[in-house]
Amino acid sequence: MPTLAIVIVSWNVRDLLRRCLQSVADSLALSDLDARIVVVDNASGDGTPEMLRAEFPQVELIESGANLGFAAGNNLALERLGLGVQPRTTAPAYVLLLNPDTEVVGRALGRLMAEMQAHPDLVVVGPRLRYGDGSLQSSRRHFPTRMTLFWESTPLERLWPHNPWLRHYRCVNQFEARVQRVDWLVGAALLVRGRAIQAAGLFDERFFMYSEELEWQARLQREGRVAYVPDAEIMHYEGKSSEQVLARRHIWFQSSKIRLAQIWFGWRFARLLRLVLRLGYLYELLVEGLKWLLGHRRELRRQRIAVYRQVWAALGRM
Repeated sequence: MPTLAIVIVSWNVRDLLRRCLQSVADSLALSDLDARIVVVDNASGDGTPEMLRAEFPQVELIESGANLGFAAGNNLALERLGLGVQPRTTAPAYVLLLNPDTEVVGRALGRLMAEMQAHPDLVVVGPRLRYGDGSLQSSRRHFPTRMTLFWESTPLERLWPHNPWLRHYRCVNQFEARVQRVDWLVGAALLVRGRAIQAAGLFDERFFMYSEELEWQARLQREGRVAYVPDAEIMHYEGKSSEQVLARRHIWFQSSKIRLAQIWFGWRFARLLRLVLRLGYLYELLVEGLKWLLGHRRELRRQRIAVYRQVWAALGRM
């Protein structure tokens, strides 16, 4: 039984998933590794299950029957692997959680495994991420503070992009090109120690997607350290699933942020954060409406107004 399992949760990205699995196979071969690969398909309508059966029969396919999101989808696979509520002795020692819109570069999987095996106190390691054009994707993080939650991905960030809270949050002042301890890593590619999962538990399924890997790594750190390994690289074609439903992506992102705020800082702060986020979307609506009135790219403005209205209303119902 392989000591490594690879879990991929996919939704309507068949062609990217094919490239991801091919890159995984190449990296495993280069690194002389064997792995059990599990793909959870969240009710894709693009022929993903058929492609997997025809082209990757060695991959274990779990068809969830609905779009369960990232947290619940991963939990299905972790349960299948024996890392759930009733852990099994046959569970893998290591699990790589990998997004379907990624491509593993060279011996990256072997490098991550070597780092984990060389340091028994590590419970999570992750690679350097690059966008499809080769540019660096920020993936190292400190835990967010209250001020971070106010500024991240809001109009405030555009007004003051280099504010100290987000610079600290994104580890801007830490040298990037060395192995280093961090609080958490962006969840596109995470190698996790199996015993740490058994101790910390599975993902919190109250998060549909976004912030779930943050909250999970906070629990995992009770068992050991999280490390960033920049000489292992993975390409990340970010957001290819969620960009298909743009309004819901905004809603998932901001509602997850509010959920995290409630868990970590209490309901009073979470209500204040929700108010600030709604005011941000009201500001976006006013700006886009003004641009529409001035005749600037009216179709784009119409689309954005429709998205922001949906998000503003959804946050009001939380």
